[in-house]
Amino acid sequence: MLPLGTDLAAGTLRVLARRQGTRVDPATGEAPGKILHELRRHAFALPDNGLRLPPAYYGTVDATMLWVNLLHDAWRWGMPAEQIEPLLPHLEAALRWLGEHADPDGDGLVEYIDTTGHGLSNQGWKDSGDAVRFHDGSLATAPIVLAEVQGYAHEAAVNGAALLDAFGRPGADRWREHAAALVGRFRKSFWVDGRHGPQPALALDRDKRPVDSLTSNIGHLLGTGLLDRDEEAQVAHLLTTDTMAAGFGLRTMSSDDAGFSPLSYHCGSIWTHDTAIVLGGLARAGHREAALGLADGLLSAAEAFDYRMPELYGGDDRAQVNRPVPYPASCRPQAWAATGAVLLLQAATGLYPDVPGGTVRLAPLAGAEFGAVAVDGLRVANTPVHVTVDSTGEATVTGLPAPLTLTPPSP
Repeated sequence: MLPLGTDLAAGTLRVLARRQGTRVDPATGEAPGKILHELRRHAFALPDNGLRLPPAYYGTVDATMLWVNLLHDAWRWGMPAEQIEPLLPHLEAALRWLGEHADPDGDGLVEYIDTTGHGLSNQGWKDSGDAVRFHDGSLATAPIVLAEVQGYAHEAAVNGAALLDAFGRPGADRWREHAAALVGRFRKSFWVDGRHGPQPALALDRDKRPVDSLTSNIGHLLGTGLLDRDEEAQVAHLLTTDTMAAGFGLRTMSSDDAGFSPLSYHCGSIWTHDTAIVLGGLARAGHREAALGLADGLLSAAEAFDYRMPELYGGDDRAQVNRPVPYPASCRPQAWAATGAVLLLQAATGLYPDVPGGTVRLAPLAGAEFGAVAVDGLRVANTPVHVTVDSTGEATVTGLPAPLTLTPPSP
């Protein structure tokens, strides 16, 4: 939602910071510096499968890094310093969690395991019990080291260092070193051979074996800095194969994998927010054709759902069905799905501000293939701006506050 202003981000950051972990508590998953996963008025239980969650539950491996990255991104969009400075102690606590609690076995990678036996067995965004499967369909055994989480961790270390430097806080060099070491560990541990060439594995299992299915998780690595340009290009190629992109968006798992089912919750369905995040990463990295393909899938699905996108829907091949198959228990409306439209809008306009750096990069996805776009009401540094992209891809921006300057996209 940052293209529409930083107020919602500021409120979100403050609310989560107030609930930031302060102690080690295996029953709730709490740890010092950790950001919580869910908050309810009462405990939640599903007796049939033994799931019992406390009202404040910290069973998430990625929320802490995403909190850091949101603080950084809001700063880049122009969130005022007086709103950021009170959150800096929480930033430092979140980074300490990354360094002290996120890697229990000390191998330099971020992992998770439910030690209670009644919490979430999977603690990434794909949190269903069968979400982490090998190519042959077998389930991975925890502790689990998810691919995209290593990307979030790298990005958080780099972004955290940038914030510490900008606000005169110590410790930035430690986190840049942490990020650099993570690049080598990921490259050594995660890349496997697949049908379409080298691919990052979905995860590592308890024995550090690569979970070799091809999934949408790898699309979340784009833009995190964990991959070099050639590796990002290979990920873009993998995401555009028919096994991943032949539906109305991006499948959560390749149709080549034994665990694939178009109506599986996390192993073949299409999630609106997941597709939008990967689309945004592709557009930002300059992989135009790949981004356009996912945009076409999302817009076609939106038309079928009367422009009120559900949480998820079927990953059936578009050559076999003329509209996406609804998922029976999908939330509609749903917050993640609704905000996918904002990500798509940002990719279309190509507006990427760096307010502290005094620049705004303009690299629109709109143009000949996408169509022309005109947008009012985007906000940079709390100032309304107007963006127009014509059918040739020529973009203009009006209303940018001084002294921000436009920079063209990289070749």
